Amino acid sequence: QVQLVESGGGLVQAGDSLTLSCAASRLTISSYTMAWFRQAPGKEREFVAVISRSGRNIYYADSVKGRFTISRDTAKNTVYLQINSLKPDDTAVYYCAVRDPSSSGYERVDQYNYWGQGTQVTVSS
Repeated sequence: QVQLVESGGGLVQAGDSLTLSCAASRLTISSYTMAWFRQAPGKEREFVAVISRSGRNIYYADSVKGRFTISRDTAKNTVYLQINSLKPDDTAVYYCAVRDPSSSGYERVDQYNYWGQGTQVTVSS
């Protein structure tokens, strides 16, 4: 069974940086489009960033452009999300996901068929 394990979250202050990790097992990340989503309390899960199978195509939600960077290490089979200049509005559970290969889009939750358990990021002002 595919397993995605996120880590790296925590309690930080506004302006700090964090790097989240998503370690995958029983799948090879270079064979799939991988993404990060987040879900704030009382809100729907929202798209944050995506990296294509080739690694050449990367897209971000407008709300995080310039501060978030998605990357991957295929040797470690791990996807990363670097977050700079953290804001209180970034407080959320961050999830790693694997896109369904039959899907053509990348921003909707229903386009992904494997999810991690999430890692909490809390930003204090």
